[in-house]
Amino acid sequence: MPKYFILTFLFLFGYSNKSIAQFGFSHEVGAIAGPIAFQSDYGERYDFTTNAGNTGYGIGLIHYLNFSYKADCNCYTPETYFNDHFKLRSELSYNKTKLQHFGEWVDPDKKRLFNDQLRGMRGEASVTNIGMQLEFFPLSIRDFTATIGSLAPFVSFGGQFSFYDPKAYSTLGKLNIPSTTPIKYYKATQNSGGTVWSVVSSVGTRYKVSPLSDLMVDLRFQYFFSNWVDGLNPDQKIYKENKANDWLVWFNFGYIYYLQ
Repeated sequence: MPKYFILTFLFLFGYSNKSIAQFGFSHEVGAIAGPIAFQSDYGERYDFTTNAGNTGYGIGLIHYLNFSYKADCNCYTPETYFNDHFKLRSELSYNKTKLQHFGEWVDPDKKRLFNDQLRGMRGEASVTNIGMQLEFFPLSIRDFTATIGSLAPFVSFGGQFSFYDPKAYSTLGKLNIPSTTPIKYYKATQNSGGTVWSVVSSVGTRYKVSPLSDLMVDLRFQYFFSNWVDGLNPDQKIYKENKANDWLVWFNFGYIYYLQ
């Protein structure tokens, strides 16, 4: 299924290059990568060991429409606030996180069957995303573009469509039998993929390293409109502590190149 996301992204990228070219906007392309902290039904909420333990990685390809510069004439566009402070970012990304329970109830000193079952549970969340964000730069994009060594902080907001492929299993044996599965998670796991919408918001900055290239750091929050992305979803009417949908935080580093 993710291959269709890749083909769609490449199609949209090619279409945007052709259709937007008539307006003269310039393009930027880049790559991002970095660690992810996945917040799910594995582990305890607000627990440091859960946040530190359920981590993975993310990689992505990004494309920007730069409204401040015209590629067809190598000149600036008419100076408006929008052109000098906003960019449109499209993205194809993939992230993967291995999951397990952390916190008080899996402490080695706890010897009940319930604790052994929690310690044996494992999960994996793999997510492919395609989407767009509108980035806002409080400082002038033109001034940043013209100054080597300058910084361009930004915030962004947007949406993504994702294909998720979860895995849930136990080191004790097959799930959904009394000897391996805590009653809380009985019939509450799945290993089949699906699709979901999400909202994303980021804060970060660029650093100008050359006239045609930037480095970027970016801290992202992504909230999924589903609680099945991790493959685990206890009955929310009974277990109120698991009522929140899955979400993640991604700290990524990127390199961006300006196309002329």
